[in-house]
Amino acid sequence: MKVGSARLGAIALLLGAMTTPAASEIKIGISFSATGPGSALGQPQSKTVAALPREMGGEKVTYIALDDESDSTKGAQNARRLVLEQGVDVLIGSSLTPVTLPMLDVASESGTPLLSLAAASAIVKPLDDKRRWAFKVVPNDDLMATAILKYIARSGAKTLGYIGVSDGYGEGYYKEISRLAPELGLTLTTHEVYARGDTSAMGQALKVIVTKPDAVFIASAGTPAVLPQKALRERGYTGPIYQTHGVVTEEFLKLGGADVEGAVFAGEAFTIVDDLPADNPFHRAADEFITAYQAVNGQKPNLFGGHLWDTVALVKRAVPGALKVAKPGTAEFRAALRDELERGRDVYLNNGISNITATDHNGYDERSAILIKVEGGQFRLVK
Repeated sequence: MKVGSARLGAIALLLGAMTTPAASEIKIGISFSATGPGSALGQPQSKTVAALPREMGGEKVTYIALDDESDSTKGAQNARRLVLEQGVDVLIGSSLTPVTLPMLDVASESGTPLLSLAAASAIVKPLDDKRRWAFKVVPNDDLMATAILKYIARSGAKTLGYIGVSDGYGEGYYKEISRLAPELGLTLTTHEVYARGDTSAMGQALKVIVTKPDAVFIASAGTPAVLPQKALRERGYTGPIYQTHGVVTEEFLKLGGADVEGAVFAGEAFTIVDDLPADNPFHRAADEFITAYQAVNGQKPNLFGGHLWDTVALVKRAVPGALKVAKPGTAEFRAALRDELERGRDVYLNNGISNITATDHNGYDERSAILIKVEGGQFRLVK
């Protein structure tokens, strides 16, 4: 499935009946960043749409997918279009935190469950009236930051340089790292930022190197995460470099090459599922996703496609209960879906073990934060 770039709605993909859908048909609207700086995340998600289940609880499902071009304004426009024009029962998106945040208002105002594919905890915290309608399948940055900072502290490092993207994702990580570091005996030496669309992070790298940190943490995602690590290595920094789970793409490995070797981050089970024992419960979630994805794309997916797959898996679990309350296409059905999403217990997903509750709309604990290393041009389990 090839995703176009230009105007709003150019990639509307209606998967299901070609005729007018029945009143009871479930409609799921998706906005992902298939183009722009977030395309390394959004492209795998766009390719996952065709693999998604076409039936839930005995009802046909239609997916309406739009490219938000990694732009927050377009993300909000997409959300409003999906709610007002298409009458979707569920909103999914976006791939990026800055694009997701404006969508929270649309979800709250319309009473439509929103399941984000982005990472920052600000999407679901604090769980106020607006975020009551928002859920997130990607583990919160505070969970992952805690796991990787504990690992850094155990390594013997005392000082830590920081470089991150200048948006909600990077600042969300910086907020957590600056809070946790003192508790673990770590001192931050820098707070350098760069934009996702920048072509170089050399200036930021030089400022970090001057402070002579024991290690460096990079808070970025996709191919933009290569820039600071490459700059650090090219300028002679030989210390350990840590990244976030946002780097899990083949493009990151290919573009970074030898410069990203040795990078360690806290990530999700899907990325290193082949390193887990055959009887590990995560294999089932991964096998289902891989089989469905390969059937339509002919290749193995990556975790960012898994974000969308897991999100729809949670919706699918919620549908039978919601159907006992009301029919799709109604406010009552949307509200019942929201309530059902809060009742999943120990659901094994590609992203972790989900336990969403009325007070936690992310629902992961430390069992979902797995230490991963770039080794030999691959993502491998840190043993």
